[in-house]
Amino acid sequence: MIKVLVVDDSAVVRQVLTKELSKADGIEVVGSAIDPYVARDKILSLKPDVLTLDIEMPRMDGLTFLEKLMKHHPMPVIVVSSVTPQGSAAAVRALQLGAVEVVAKPGSAYSVAELTTSLVESIRAAACVTCLKREATQAVAPQKGHVQAMISTTHKILAIGASTGGTEAIKEVLLNLPRNTSGTLIVQHMPEHFTKSFSERLNQICPMEVREARNNDPVVPGVALLAPGNFHMVLRRSGARYYVEIKDGPRVHHQRPAVDVTFHSIARHAGSNAVGVILTGMGADGAEGLLAMREAGAHTLAQDEASCVVYGMPKEAVKCGAVEQIAPLEMMAAKICEQLARKEAMIA
Repeated sequence: MIKVLVVDDSAVVRQVLTKELSKADGIEVVGSAIDPYVARDKILSLKPDVLTLDIEMPRMDGLTFLEKLMKHHPMPVIVVSSVTPQGSAAAVRALQLGAVEVVAKPGSAYSVAELTTSLVESIRAAACVTCLKREATQAVAPQKGHVQAMISTTHKILAIGASTGGTEAIKEVLLNLPRNTSGTLIVQHMPEHFTKSFSERLNQICPMEVREARNNDPVVPGVALLAPGNFHMVLRRSGARYYVEIKDGPRVHHQRPAVDVTFHSIARHAGSNAVGVILTGMGADGAEGLLAMREAGAHTLAQDEASCVVYGMPKEAVKCGAVEQIAPLEMMAAKICEQLARKEAMIA
């Protein structure tokens, strides 16, 4: 059984989460806490495997508690946050501090049933994560304008897909890519509104321009487009011009946006002029799409097991024959640049 401790200042939320999570096979809610001080004592006495954490709480906010927890008693933490702009920004900061995943609290566009499904999957993934102690994090200075340039072309596409643990993995990759890297499409499993805060954070620290994708945005060198939460992102082509379509549609692998949806569209419209990358994440989303990309002539890479937070999506991609090259996270940007350079040489 996976032992869970629920931390939230709302009695209603604690009651709902306890009731709904207790219905899931293999999960036991061993207790709840109204604030971080109570949570601290219950962590020591109940020894939970996973913690669900609210951000806005009395006496000590969730971010301060999370930073202290990851420094002194690291454990898998899932943030359950509101989808307000402030809540979304705080949730992204929580991921930076070491939270495994973030899910949205029920609201006008997000039901208790959806929360429960997402949270149960996240808890099962988080229970497999080994957390290491972290020192206090420092802001990273912007690097725009201080990196080696690559040859610009609209003919190449870089596609990246990730889920659990992916926010920090994507950051690691983008920090080490040149500012005029080929037009890049990114799909990270994340709730609606949270993706805007995530893209804004990346844009502040990465050489490339990073933004949440909008319908008909062009795919051009130096720009990374992040699929907006609750919408699929597909690649379209008009002549020599690539652009994205942001669309509704059924969930794929229980996800929207889904990596498979984006990867399949890239296989159709970019073919051998693309490089596909699958990073850490739970489940099988992206495996079939990456295979389609490889069969269309694209070069495909996957993060290795040792550097993954959850070796689910890369494992499924490797298993189905979709991956040409496996690399540790710290080497992924270099491998991507090598393959994009080869595509450039082929086009030339």
